[in-house]
Amino acid sequence: MAEPDRNPVIGRWAREYSHLLDQSGLERESVLNEALQASGGVRTGLFSLAQCLEQPSLLLNQIGVDYPNNTGPRTVRALASVLQQDLALSVIAPLTLRLFRDGQAPAPDAHRIFLGPADQQTQAASRWFQVPGGEQVGEEMFVRSTGALTAKWYPVFRRQLGVSPGAYWSSIGLGLGAPFSAVWNRVEPQALCQLAQGWLEQFQNDANQFIDWIPAVFGEQTTAIPQRRGCCLKYLLPEGGYCGTCGVHRKERLAALTPQEPPTTPGQWQPGQ
Repeated sequence: MAEPDRNPVIGRWAREYSHLLDQSGLERESVLNEALQASGGVRTGLFSLAQCLEQPSLLLNQIGVDYPNNTGPRTVRALASVLQQDLALSVIAPLTLRLFRDGQAPAPDAHRIFLGPADQQTQAASRWFQVPGGEQVGEEMFVRSTGALTAKWYPVFRRQLGVSPGAYWSSIGLGLGAPFSAVWNRVEPQALCQLAQGWLEQFQNDANQFIDWIPAVFGEQTTAIPQRRGCCLKYLLPEGGYCGTCGVHRKERLAALTPQEPPTTPGQWQPGQ
């Protein structure tokens, strides 16, 4: 596979992002390289996302195999929702980080995205991954392709796998917002929120409707967080809980996240949640 051109035309949003980081003494490539270090390598895949979209029972059956003691309808729905969030954070997020770093990246490709075997030690381990390769596209094409593809995937996750609109689109929004989550507490919060929200609006899907980037005070530091308008239902699982962006506590968190006082609801946010 050819190495990506390190001097492509950097898109408008990556340029504005770079300018925002510069104002806080941060360097775009260094920040994004650091964020991408958590991305795993190529692994063995059980089946592709394309196969799952064509035959959703593949994923439902795999959930039954991986978690034989958690087969009630409510738990299965929660597991499907958490797996969809993992798809956003383990595939869409790294691709978006690469786009902002390099000026180009492959768009998500259901035929190149695979579900890996479960880690029996923890439900939090990443499962989905996209194999290397695929056409490198610039910012405009990435936005257009990713917006259309995530809208195309939605009906299967909603109707066949039971993932709620709020869970699906807020998870997609978290993935697309990965470059901003990488600096959530390192740059000027209001400017970061405005830029992140504007970026999500470009995709012409519903992600922007289910994420609100808001200034938030943790301790004495004003930061920025993506507040979800949905819940992935992870709290229903044995190792679950409420993340700091969960829509279940949305009203309480919005009331508490003011410039005058720190948040009082459970679940301090961490990037990627």
